[in-house]
Amino acid sequence: MGPVAFSTAGLPEARRVELWEDHNAATLIGLRCRTLTGDGLEATEINVQLERVHLARVRGNPHAVERDHTLIRRRPADAVALFFSLAGQAFFYDEDGVRVVEPGQMLMCDPDRPFMRGFSGGLEELVVKVPRAVFAELTGVDHVVRPAVLDFATANPVARALARAAGAAARSDDPRPVDEDALLQLVAALAGGDRDGLSAAHLAAARAYVDRHLADPALSASRVAAAVGISPRHLSRVFAEAGPSVPQYVLARRLAAARALLAGPAAGGATIAEVARRCGFASAAHFSNAFRAHFGERATDVRRRALAATDRPPA
Repeated sequence: MGPVAFSTAGLPEARRVELWEDHNAATLIGLRCRTLTGDGLEATEINVQLERVHLARVRGNPHAVERDHTLIRRRPADAVALFFSLAGQAFFYDEDGVRVVEPGQMLMCDPDRPFMRGFSGGLEELVVKVPRAVFAELTGVDHVVRPAVLDFATANPVARALARAAGAAARSDDPRPVDEDALLQLVAALAGGDRDGLSAAHLAAARAYVDRHLADPALSASRVAAAVGISPRHLSRVFAEAGPSVPQYVLARRLAAARALLAGPAAGGATIAEVARRCGFASAAHFSNAFRAHFGERATDVRRRALAATDRPPA
């Protein structure tokens, strides 16, 4: 399902808080909301519901939100929430005290424990909501004992990769598909912190990035490493532990994508050179040689069979 947006813009000012609360209760996490100025609530939310995980991007002017025992009983979230602050300092208050969350930091908490959050300068944040049963399957525990604040902008590459994946999917302009399994592996590594889980998360994030950028002939190991948030040397080690190297994996994925195009119903609509370009090959000659070496047959043979099956003459 693609992104779904909701905004208080254009709503009657007297009902904005009420409608914002109703929307969040039905879509994300039920909250009581109070504005901090006399300007009325100005807020937008972009939601992406994956098979198991919910993603959101929230923007708003200064306000505060609260979940107390009564609201939690009436509207349990039954999930673990990760809030990635992009703009605006926020405070988080619960029974353990007050935490300040700066832009570039992530707060992980159990939204079924009472809390208050405040955004005196407004906010923009990403939200990753993981159902409690899924979180337990990933980590072996079904809740976050104490809220945790981590730096995702510079200090924690796993949190940074998770923020990038969520941010690319939860936007109204040119949203990118997200690999949910890779995203969940990042959550598991972030919550568990074990080395094996961390390597698996890096590998999943790297493979997802490669698949999204196959058409780019400038795709390289250094670009993949930068996107995942690790060094090229560490990326090479992660791939070496799993099998093919980064260049070998990129080549194999490009060839698989090209073969699918050549054998598919659109085979007659593109030349071999066009298929090569769509899959990120810099030249048709390099593509043809790599295809034959990998599959043991020529790209033109695959295309000819596909055309024969549809009784269409080659273009």
